Amino acid sequence: MNDSLITIYDRMVEQGALRPDAAQRAAMPCFDPVLAYLRKPAPKAGLLGLLGRRKPEPPPGLYLWGGVGRGKSMLMDLFVDHVGDIPKRRVHFHAFMQEIHEGMHAARKTGAPDALAPVADKVAQQVRLLAFDEMQITDITDAMIVGRLFERLMAAGVAIVVTSNRVPDDLYKNGLNRALFVPFIEMINTRMTVHELESETDYRQHRLAGAQVYFSPADSAARAEMARIWDELTGHDGGQPLKLTVKGRDVVIPRAHNGVGRASFWELCGQPLGAADYLAIVGALRVLMLDDIPYLTAANYNEAKRFVTLIDTLYEAQVRLIASAAAMPEQLYREGTGAFEFERTASRLREMQGAGWGAA
Repeated sequence: MNDSLITIYDRMVEQGALRPDAAQRAAMPCFDPVLAYLRKPAPKAGLLGLLGRRKPEPPPGLYLWGGVGRGKSMLMDLFVDHVGDIPKRRVHFHAFMQEIHEGMHAARKTGAPDALAPVADKVAQQVRLLAFDEMQITDITDAMIVGRLFERLMAAGVAIVVTSNRVPDDLYKNGLNRALFVPFIEMINTRMTVHELESETDYRQHRLAGAQVYFSPADSAARAEMARIWDELTGHDGGQPLKLTVKGRDVVIPRAHNGVGRASFWELCGQPLGAADYLAIVGALRVLMLDDIPYLTAANYNEAKRFVTLIDTLYEAQVRLIASAAAMPEQLYREGTGAFEFERTASRLREMQGAGWGAA
């Protein structure tokens, strides 16, 4: 923990664990104020109580943003690993907010006058560092509480590090009642270091460039390749379920890690999901691995329609698709109602396999 982050980064480059990237290296000093704060002893609640209204030192924070695949999550993980035994948590932002909403629901049942306060205080008692990966605000319920949540956590001395694909001023852009959200943006800009990771290289696309991303048939060989790609993109992380709240309902990606999600066809297309659900998914992921796309016929027409909507949403959002399927795109939907309309989907599936597709 005594080595500087730049020293660790340079060592990993020398060892071949990382490719040299000037933008990544330039971002490393942004973590130093947070690291210096965490190295100081945590204030003792009892002592603070004896000192009356004295507040703990305001914790520094970092908001690291930039294009997808530039290495933001990797740098944050490097930092989190470097802080050692300090109580900390690294979590996907959507998953954390889901936990907060569940905690608030439980607090309301107890009659708590402010349902957020006990939930935030519990988090503050457990950690000194919160590292949020891929912050995006798309849900009004998140937008209306995230400012108060961050304020209470910071007041309790919790340092916060965030990665995002968006500059703070673009968070919750065009959202309902956005004026109520603007103070949170101001808090980020004034209380946290905001740094853009300007690397020109999309490392996630670099790993996938020229690689096969569509496997047919969906047999044991396809499953082995899908598993290999998952391990390569996630660093052999098993992933965690990612819950997204859409219009009061939970949409679940069974496995997710660092913007990479994995689900089966039936988990995403066999459920009564629609465009709003798929929009939430593409807002949370940059790569979707979809297993076991079956032949599509009149017998599974509703599932086929959802699949078309899913592919359209992924295509428009430039989210990378890696899939295993019963057949190549042109052979998936060969006859019956909807076969003609599926030709456009098949064409998009072909285009999405291109080496440079999604790089924008």
